[in-house]
Amino acid sequence: MNPSAGKLGRAAMSGHNRAAVSTTIAGAVTALSAAPAQIGHVLRRRFPTVAVTGMTGVGKTRLVDRLARRATPEAAQEVGSAVMERRTRRSSRLHGFRFRVVPGDNAATRLGALDEVFHDEPVDGVLHVVSYGHATPRRTAGISGSAQATREELLAAELEDWAITSHRIASMAVRRDRPVWLVIVVTKADLFAGDIDEAVRYYSPGSGSPFGDKLDELRALAGGARLSIDVLPVSVEGASDREADAPAAPAALPSKRADQLLAALETRMEQLSGHV
Repeated sequence: MNPSAGKLGRAAMSGHNRAAVSTTIAGAVTALSAAPAQIGHVLRRRFPTVAVTGMTGVGKTRLVDRLARRATPEAAQEVGSAVMERRTRRSSRLHGFRFRVVPGDNAATRLGALDEVFHDEPVDGVLHVVSYGHATPRRTAGISGSAQATREELLAAELEDWAITSHRIASMAVRRDRPVWLVIVVTKADLFAGDIDEAVRYYSPGSGSPFGDKLDELRALAGGARLSIDVLPVSVEGASDREADAPAAPAALPSKRADQLLAALETRMEQLSGHV
């Protein structure tokens, strides 16, 4: 055998091996570089982010605490938060939600939080919390004493708050390549147990109510195919069956019914997120 030919063969084989190793390394590097995006996609599918918006005093923190299966101290709930709160709900099936609770006060921190959830890191869904004029009135931070407001004033404040939020939702929806879901959560239903159907109608698109008209405007801005809208009543507190049956409280909401309303919201969120 020609020694020169042997050397050439070994050199060719060595070059082939080096090329193969280089190709393998390049493939591994490509896979690793793509992994964060793939992991992020899986995380987003299994744990979609949800913005929780609404004016102060409507019960956003209490609602998310129930959804996330945790508790916030009563004192903190009464005062409200001036910064965005984060909660995570996990299920045994490795599904859940990452909640972003936007402050209700009209402050710089609130506007910054709105920009974050609708522009910087767009969320997958929105729970906009209202309370049919039964929000807890709160004074501006630093002012002591209880606040007072009529139901008409609170309903007007809801509309003003919604005008700020809805424009950001519309802006986000038109930029997305997939539909965004919105649930109007009518909380504190235990305070108007006899008028729940009327409350849901007030917040529904096409109802002709002031809030319904603004939802129609949102649909027109965002495009009907880009935004799904649901309206669901919720109560995080219910009276005991004995209290509900008492003559003095004929309109009280039984605890069992309150649990059913909350479960209906949870089920709808799972459906909208593709978990069921």
